[in-house]
Amino acid sequence: MTPPNSSANQEAETAAFRTRLRQAKIAARMAMTADEHAHASAIIENRLEALLADRPPQAIAFCWPLRGEFDCRPLITRLLAKGWRAVQPVAVAPGQAMVFRLWTPETPMTQDRHGIPIPEGGAVSAPDIVLLPLVAFDPQGYRLGYGGGYFDRTLAALSPRPVTIGVGFDLACVASTRPQAHDIRLDIIVTEAASMMMS
Repeated sequence: MTPPNSSANQEAETAAFRTRLRQAKIAARMAMTADEHAHASAIIENRLEALLADRPPQAIAFCWPLRGEFDCRPLITRLLAKGWRAVQPVAVAPGQAMVFRLWTPETPMTQDRHGIPIPEGGAVSAPDIVLLPLVAFDPQGYRLGYGGGYFDRTLAALSPRPVTIGVGFDLACVASTRPQAHDIRLDIIVTEAASMMMS
Protein backbone atom coordinates (compact mmCIF):
# COMPACT_ATOMS: atom_id res chain seq x y z
CA MET A 1 0.00 0.00 0.00
CA THR A 2 1.39 3.39 -1.00
CA PRO A 3 1.77 5.79 1.95
CA PRO A 4 -0.16 9.04 1.67
CA ASN A 5 1.71 11.99 0.22
CA SER A 6 2.03 14.07 3.38
CA SER A 7 3.51 17.05 1.51
CA ALA A 8 0.58 17.18 -0.92
CA ASN A 9 -1.86 16.73 1.96
CA GLN A 10 -0.25 19.59 3.86
CA GLU A 11 -0.39 21.88 0.81
CA ALA A 12 -4.05 21.06 0.28
CA GLU A 13 -4.85 21.70 3.94
CA THR A 14 -3.00 25.03 3.88
CA ALA A 15 -4.83 26.08 0.72
CA ALA A 16 -8.16 25.19 2.33
CA PHE A 17 -7.21 27.10 5.49
CA ARG A 18 -6.33 30.21 3.50
CA THR A 19 -9.57 29.98 1.52
CA ARG A 20 -11.63 29.75 4.73
CA LEU A 21 -9.65 32.60 6.28
CA ARG A 22 -10.14 34.77 3.22
CA GLN A 23 -13.90 34.19 3.22
CA ALA A 24 -14.22 34.84 6.95
CA LYS A 25 -12.22 38.07 6.92
CA ILE A 26 -14.00 39.50 3.89
CA ALA A 27 -17.34 38.73 5.58
CA ALA A 28 -16.17 40.38 8.82
CA ARG A 29 -15.10 43.50 6.95
CA MET A 30 -18.37 43.66 5.04
CA ALA A 31 -20.24 43.34 8.35
CA MET A 32 -18.74 46.57 9.74
CA THR A 33 -21.35 49.26 10.30
CA ALA A 34 -21.03 52.51 8.38
CA ASP A 35 -19.99 54.30 11.58
CA GLU A 36 -17.38 51.66 12.45
CA HIS A 37 -15.98 51.79 8.94
CA ALA A 38 -15.84 55.59 8.86
CA HIS A 39 -14.23 55.84 12.30
CA ALA A 40 -11.55 53.23 11.58
CA SER A 41 -10.93 54.67 8.09
CA ALA A 42 -10.33 58.16 9.49
CA ILE A 43 -7.70 56.83 11.89
CA ILE A 44 -6.01 54.80 9.15
CA GLU A 45 -5.95 57.83 6.86
CA ASN A 46 -4.33 59.97 9.57
CA ARG A 47 -1.72 57.28 10.28
CA LEU A 48 -0.88 56.93 6.60
CA GLU A 49 -0.64 60.68 6.08
CA ALA A 50 1.71 61.00 9.06
CA LEU A 51 3.80 58.11 7.78
CA LEU A 52 4.22 59.72 4.36
CA ALA A 53 4.56 63.32 5.54
CA ASP A 54 8.37 63.39 5.68
CA ARG A 55 8.90 61.67 2.35
CA PRO A 56 9.61 63.67 -0.81
CA PRO A 57 6.97 63.48 -3.55
CA GLN A 58 7.24 60.17 -5.40
CA ALA A 59 5.09 57.64 -7.21
CA ILE A 60 2.58 55.83 -5.00
CA ALA A 61 0.44 52.91 -6.09
CA PHE A 62 -3.00 52.22 -4.67
CA CYS A 63 -5.93 49.93 -5.39
CA TRP A 64 -9.52 50.90 -6.07
CA PRO A 65 -11.50 50.00 -2.90
CA LEU A 66 -13.48 46.77 -3.12
CA ARG A 67 -15.72 44.85 -0.72
CA GLY A 68 -15.54 47.36 2.11
CA GLU A 69 -11.79 48.05 1.88
CA PHE A 70 -10.25 51.26 3.17
CA ASP A 71 -10.59 53.97 0.51
CA CYS A 72 -7.20 55.56 -0.23
CA ARG A 73 -8.50 58.04 -2.80
CA PRO A 74 -9.01 61.12 -0.58
CA LEU A 75 -5.46 60.81 0.75
CA ILE A 76 -4.06 60.12 -2.71
CA THR A 77 -5.78 63.22 -4.06
CA ARG A 78 -4.17 65.36 -1.34
CA LEU A 79 -0.77 63.85 -2.15
CA LEU A 80 -1.25 64.73 -5.83
CA ALA A 81 -1.71 68.36 -4.79
CA LYS A 82 1.70 68.15 -3.08
CA GLY A 83 3.49 66.95 -6.19
CA TRP A 84 3.18 63.18 -5.80
CA ARG A 85 2.27 60.90 -8.71
CA ALA A 86 -0.37 58.20 -8.30
CA VAL A 87 -0.52 54.91 -10.18
CA GLN A 88 -2.92 52.00 -10.17
CA PRO A 89 -2.05 48.35 -10.76
CA VAL A 90 -3.49 46.78 -13.89
CA ALA A 91 -3.51 43.02 -14.49
CA VAL A 92 -2.68 42.62 -18.16
CA ALA A 93 -2.90 38.81 -18.23
CA PRO A 94 -3.31 35.91 -15.80
CA GLY A 95 -0.02 34.67 -14.39
CA GLN A 96 1.88 37.82 -15.37
CA ALA A 97 3.19 40.78 -13.40
CA MET A 98 0.92 43.82 -13.33
CA VAL A 99 1.72 47.20 -14.84
CA PHE A 100 1.05 50.54 -13.12
CA ARG A 101 -0.85 53.25 -14.97
CA LEU A 102 -0.88 56.89 -13.93
CA TRP A 103 -4.08 58.04 -12.22
CA THR A 104 -5.68 61.36 -11.30
CA PRO A 105 -9.30 62.05 -10.25
CA GLU A 106 -9.93 63.06 -13.88
CA THR A 107 -8.52 59.89 -15.44
CA PRO A 108 -11.02 58.04 -17.68
CA MET A 109 -11.72 54.66 -16.13
CA THR A 110 -12.72 51.26 -17.44
CA GLN A 111 -13.00 47.83 -15.80
CA ASP A 112 -10.73 44.82 -15.93
CA ARG A 113 -11.98 41.27 -16.39
CA HIS A 114 -12.75 41.06 -12.66
CA GLY A 115 -14.90 44.20 -12.78
CA ILE A 116 -12.29 46.31 -10.96
CA PRO A 117 -12.08 49.97 -12.06
CA ILE A 118 -8.72 50.73 -13.72
CA PRO A 119 -7.35 53.62 -15.81
CA GLU A 120 -8.52 53.25 -19.39
CA GLY A 121 -5.05 53.90 -20.75
CA GLY A 122 -2.24 56.34 -20.28
CA ALA A 123 1.38 56.26 -19.28
CA VAL A 124 2.94 53.45 -17.27
CA SER A 125 5.17 54.28 -14.30
CA ALA A 126 6.82 52.07 -11.69
CA PRO A 127 5.85 52.94 -8.10
CA ASP A 128 8.21 53.91 -5.28
CA ILE A 129 5.58 52.98 -2.68
CA VAL A 130 2.74 50.47 -2.95
CA LEU A 131 -0.34 50.52 -0.71
CA LEU A 132 -1.63 46.95 -0.57
CA PRO A 133 -5.11 46.06 0.72
CA LEU A 134 -5.22 43.47 3.49
CA VAL A 135 -7.78 40.70 3.49
CA ALA A 136 -5.80 39.21 6.39
CA PHE A 137 -2.34 39.77 7.84
CA ASP A 138 -0.14 38.43 10.59
CA PRO A 139 2.39 39.99 13.02
CA GLN A 140 5.24 38.59 10.91
CA GLY A 141 4.31 40.97 8.09
CA TYR A 142 2.65 38.57 5.66
CA ARG A 143 -0.63 39.41 3.98
CA LEU A 144 -3.44 37.40 2.47
CA GLY A 145 -5.03 38.90 -0.60
CA TYR A 146 -7.74 37.62 -2.90
CA GLY A 147 -5.77 34.60 -4.03
CA GLY A 148 -4.62 35.55 -7.52
CA GLY A 149 -0.96 36.05 -6.60
CA TYR A 150 -0.75 39.20 -8.72
CA PHE A 151 1.04 41.36 -6.17
CA ASP A 152 3.62 38.73 -5.24
CA ARG A 153 4.52 38.19 -8.90
CA THR A 154 4.64 41.92 -9.54
CA LEU A 155 6.75 42.85 -6.51
CA ALA A 156 9.18 40.04 -7.27
CA ALA A 157 9.64 41.47 -10.78
CA LEU A 158 10.21 45.10 -9.75
CA SER A 159 13.77 46.33 -9.32
CA PRO A 160 14.35 48.22 -7.17
CA ARG A 161 11.52 46.82 -5.10
CA PRO A 162 9.13 49.54 -3.86
CA VAL A 163 8.28 50.12 -0.22
CA THR A 164 5.24 47.99 0.57
CA ILE A 165 2.61 49.24 3.02
CA GLY A 166 -0.24 46.92 3.92
CA VAL A 167 -3.40 48.89 4.68
CA GLY A 168 -6.51 47.46 6.30
CA PHE A 169 -8.64 47.09 9.39
CA ASP A 170 -7.39 45.50 12.57
CA LEU A 171 -10.07 42.80 12.36
CA ALA A 172 -7.94 41.30 9.58
CA CYS A 173 -5.16 40.39 12.02
CA VAL A 174 -4.53 36.66 12.63
CA ALA A 175 -1.79 34.71 14.38
CA SER A 176 -0.52 33.38 11.04
CA THR A 177 -1.59 33.53 7.40
CA ARG A 178 0.48 30.38 6.79
CA PRO A 179 2.65 32.17 4.21
CA GLN A 180 3.88 30.27 1.19
CA ALA A 181 7.34 30.38 -0.40
CA HIS A 182 6.22 32.97 -2.97
CA ASP A 183 4.65 35.34 -0.41
CA ILE A 184 6.53 38.61 0.03
CA ARG A 185 6.78 40.16 3.48
CA LEU A 186 5.44 43.69 3.84
CA ASP A 187 7.65 46.56 5.00
CA ILE A 188 4.93 48.33 6.99
CA ILE A 189 1.38 47.54 8.11
CA VAL A 190 -1.12 50.29 8.95
CA THR A 191 -4.47 49.69 10.67
CA GLU A 192 -6.63 51.79 12.97
CA ALA A 193 -4.83 50.10 15.88
CA ALA A 194 -1.21 50.79 14.92
CA SER A 195 1.48 51.50 12.36
CA MET A 196 3.91 48.58 12.43
CA MET A 197 7.35 48.51 10.85
CA MET A 198 8.24 44.99 9.79
CA SER A 199 11.94 45.56 9.19
